Amino acid sequence: MQPVAPATPAPSDAPVRLDLALDAAALTARLVDVPSVSGTEARLADAVEAALRELPWLRVDRHGNNVVARTELGRAERVVLAGHIDTVPVADNLPSRLDEDGVLWGCGTCDMKSGVAVQLRVAATVPEPVRDLTFVFYDNEEVEAERNGLRHLAAEHPEWLAADFAVLLEPSSGQVEGGCQGTLRMLLRLAGQRAHSARSWMGSNAIHAAAPVLARLAAYEPRRPVIDGLEYREGLNAVRVEAGVAGNVIPDACTVAVNYRYAPDRGPEEAVAHVREVFADCGVAEFVVEDHAPGALPGLSHPAARAFVEAVGGQPRPKYGWTDVSRFSALGVPAVNYGPGDPNLAHRRDERVETALITRCEERLRAWLSA
Repeated sequence: MQPVAPATPAPSDAPVRLDLALDAAALTARLVDVPSVSGTEARLADAVEAALRELPWLRVDRHGNNVVARTELGRAERVVLAGHIDTVPVADNLPSRLDEDGVLWGCGTCDMKSGVAVQLRVAATVPEPVRDLTFVFYDNEEVEAERNGLRHLAAEHPEWLAADFAVLLEPSSGQVEGGCQGTLRMLLRLAGQRAHSARSWMGSNAIHAAAPVLARLAAYEPRRPVIDGLEYREGLNAVRVEAGVAGNVIPDACTVAVNYRYAPDRGPEEAVAHVREVFADCGVAEFVVEDHAPGALPGLSHPAARAFVEAVGGQPRPKYGWTDVSRFSALGVPAVNYGPGDPNLAHRRDERVETALITRCEERLRAWLSA
């Protein structure tokens, strides 16, 4: 890795220049030292756009703080390499720091500026890929779905995302993770009748009414379906309970929020129906969907996906969490997660990434796109 200059980040209004001749690890450090907490990505988006416009083999477009660059070589297949440029709030972990073991520390090193650096390096060093490429750099991934830049691109410019296959460079420890599971958060509302706690027999305790719901959750046995050779593990869990009026009042309402993580062979409507079925006889007065994002099939049977897995090596794993591969799946584009960094280190104060893993991911992507 080229030396990383330790330093104080430039003033927030100063323009940033990205040198794509830096190796991917040094480029990661440069990206990390440009703070881009969700909603403040404009400065980094400007720098990404400017760097890409210096590459004559790319067409570059921009929508808000989302930058899309593409080759137009008339290849038989098109592949998307996508990554978000925002981070969670800084936790006294900027500027970046490279230790003697080759580990780069700092906000966004793992999630996911190391992946963004790999995208930029591939864009700069593979001018004639064997597959046409689309590079997507988007904002607001770490916040509510309404602000997600990839969502806005899919709604406003779906043609920019058209492809045969997509790779989301989210941290996956350099292993292919196929698709993603869906996530449904549903509110189960239980009713009672208020009364003075000194005369509790005159009321009906809504918290006590939640007992059948909690018992059903404790006994629930989740599915473990196998899709494209990957075993997904579902889960149905209580994540929040809301109830209580005062210390001397029998509560007349209780809400149990349950989170259903479901395998991508189930669609959104089927997932909702399943949760309702599980608790159908538990006395629930009302079911309300609070948040819902569908899953994405791994698509590993697609020729481009098979070639990708063969090129990068390793045994593909299922993605248990939710990622934006779901948005590509909704567009009919099979997608996988593949990027440097340990996902277990994302969002932490001690967030970090091994620079050797960044280099390896770049090398393997370049080999796949050049062979």
